[in-house]
Amino acid sequence: MRWFITGGAGFIGVNLIEELLKENNNITQIVVFDNFSSFGLDEISKSPALKIAPVLRPEDELWTNPSHVVVIKGDVRDAQSIAMASNGADVLVHLAANTGVMPSVANPYYDCEVNVLGTLNCLEAARNNSISRFVLASSGAPAGICEPPITETIAPRPSSPYGASKLAGEAYCSAYFTSYGVDTVALRFSNVYGPQSILKGSVVATFIRQALAGQPITINGDGSQTRDFIYVKDLAEAIIRAARCPDVGGELFQIATGIETSVEELLAMLSGKYYARGIPATDVGRSARSPADVLRNFADPAKARSVLGWAARTPLSEGLDATIDWFIGEGNR
Repeated sequence: MRWFITGGAGFIGVNLIEELLKENNNITQIVVFDNFSSFGLDEISKSPALKIAPVLRPEDELWTNPSHVVVIKGDVRDAQSIAMASNGADVLVHLAANTGVMPSVANPYYDCEVNVLGTLNCLEAARNNSISRFVLASSGAPAGICEPPITETIAPRPSSPYGASKLAGEAYCSAYFTSYGVDTVALRFSNVYGPQSILKGSVVATFIRQALAGQPITINGDGSQTRDFIYVKDLAEAIIRAARCPDVGGELFQIATGIETSVEELLAMLSGKYYARGIPATDVGRSARSPADVLRNFADPAKARSVLGWAARTPLSEGLDATIDWFIGEGNR
């Protein structure tokens, strides 16, 4: 299969590529399309999945390049570049996004431009290039204010521009499946953590970075808010299954563990792991919780288990061990 991955140089993207490369014999080509907004183009060598990938242009011959992975610097807001670069792909995985509640609250126009118009550009590329499967990275944010667990049938009530933009992406996927026959699958990711997340603004990555730097751990609110933490390698497996599973066009899946963990519980687990590794204890500070930040959030993955044959396999404690050790190793490079 020939894979075209927007945002492929990011946290989830590089983990997905690493999992794909483990099954080398089934991969013809992987094209990464990324604007490198989080880091410079020269830093891709730090990723094991991208360190030997040549950097090409959308107009170059991509699918016959001898390298398994090639990289294109581009922006999802540029419809022409996406259409040109993805021509010849079997699967388009759309990971590129303006992520997070707070960035969307700060700049809702940019959030819409990237997440809504960017998704539309990718869907148009999939339609015009007859791409066999389109996989959208969505989020639990479209559900917004609701009583968890979140399911695929719950009435969405986004509490942030980010949730609204992701909901629009899901709606466009449904519309393109029905109107144009584009084989779309939307995946609502829960809170992802794991190796390669050094630049990610998630609570797990932030708490680890703060501890390793000897900075106070900052909790937004009282720490009673809950999340569903999913290990990135499990998530990558869900994306691969969604790209290959037959007869799921137009479907939406919750990709989650179904386990509710509070921020305070997470911090307690991390503190024990810091102590075991000789990482000095730091103070805990508090800041205000945004009104757009939902209090309880976890999801029911029953549909993904039944239809995709997928289930999260990594316990939170085990995943946190792997994540902390990766951060320590990255800091010692």
